[in-house]
Amino acid sequence: MNASTQAGTSLLKNKVYMRVYSAFATATFGDWFDTLAIQVLVGYRWQASPLMLALIPVSIALPGILLGSFAGVVADRLNKLKLMRMCDLLTALLTVFVLFAPSMVWLLPLLMLRAAISTLNVPAQQSMTRSLVREDQLLQATSLNGIVNQGSKIAGPLLGGFALTVLTPQWCILINACLRGCSYLLLLTVKNNEVGQVSSDQDDKEEQVPLRTMWKEGWGFMLRSRLLLNSMLFGLIGALAIQMIDFQFTSLFRIIAPAEESMLGWLVAATGVGAIFMIMVMNKMNRGTGYGWKLGTGYALIGISVGGLGLLQPGVTSLPVLLLGFVLGLGNGMFMITFNYCLQKETPPHMTGRVFGIQSTILSGVMIGAPLLGGMLVQAAGPSRIFFNFGIVIALIGVLGIAFGRVLWPKEKEMTDSIAEQSVKVKVMET
Repeated sequence: MNASTQAGTSLLKNKVYMRVYSAFATATFGDWFDTLAIQVLVGYRWQASPLMLALIPVSIALPGILLGSFAGVVADRLNKLKLMRMCDLLTALLTVFVLFAPSMVWLLPLLMLRAAISTLNVPAQQSMTRSLVREDQLLQATSLNGIVNQGSKIAGPLLGGFALTVLTPQWCILINACLRGCSYLLLLTVKNNEVGQVSSDQDDKEEQVPLRTMWKEGWGFMLRSRLLLNSMLFGLIGALAIQMIDFQFTSLFRIIAPAEESMLGWLVAATGVGAIFMIMVMNKMNRGTGYGWKLGTGYALIGISVGGLGLLQPGVTSLPVLLLGFVLGLGNGMFMITFNYCLQKETPPHMTGRVFGIQSTILSGVMIGAPLLGGMLVQAAGPSRIFFNFGIVIALIGVLGIAFGRVLWPKEKEMTDSIAEQSVKVKVMET
């Protein structure tokens, strides 16, 4: 019997899911300690150029391009619980190596190896969630995952910023390694037979299908699903613009707050507050409403915030930074929860790992060229001007998403038969 059917109406009563969720929360919290520490270390202590800063997301994204869709197949094929344990253990080990990196020459390859492990962990975690919760609990599960991601943006940078005032960035990196180890220990408390018979039966069926066939089926299903394909393309277009400036916040804050290393942490924390607020609001909204206006509004709010940051002048106080960070969080929370919920809801459980693996491949592809181009633009024209211009571009993408929402994302009733038909075709191919 599936664990989710024993849980009653509240997802919080699903003890197996909550242990997996706690492990995910612990690991995510540590990642934000690590992310802030690396940005401060490279941007403020090593005084890296905008182009060198752009190489960080490129090194993180490259494994996703090469391994993303294959990792999704592996997540659908192998034991997801064992895969998540292995990923936590290896990530903790690689983070210890990052701790001792003396320069960018050492740091970038280590970040690349660690990102390669994450390409396996993300689809495994999403697929595990899909097998542990009921259909009517998907939005709640997606919201809980979002609260962890955004909540860690509040606590991680705040505690990380405090730690940086008395310790070195290496201490924050060490904290991440320890928290990854704790995540591994939490997953050890989950037994294979607790994951659910439905998941086990499906894993047995998948083991009979060749990896190449499963990989082709994943891409085929996504390309034939109009709703999923449009969601991926819309996310891709927006990500192209966002990734131009995503790792240039350090370049911007070195100009507007050169003596305030913690200001970037305050921005990230405010973003987390805004995102959690939006997630709580969306969890109470009608789930039957269309995806278009939510995804479009999310991008519009992100664009407004990014453009506003580009208008800030040197010596700015923390208040406008916090306000713009809050708006950025509102947009980020609305977009990411809607996007992930869409992928979860419109994908059959046995295809979830493959679809999220494809998502990783597509979005990682954006992070190869966009950050490098953004770094060159910032180096040539300055961060303020680039942030303002790209803020306008992102906002316009959001407006277009709202205007054409009914065309790109037809109502759920119109798509039900199509999704069911695609699922049947895939199952027939598997048999």
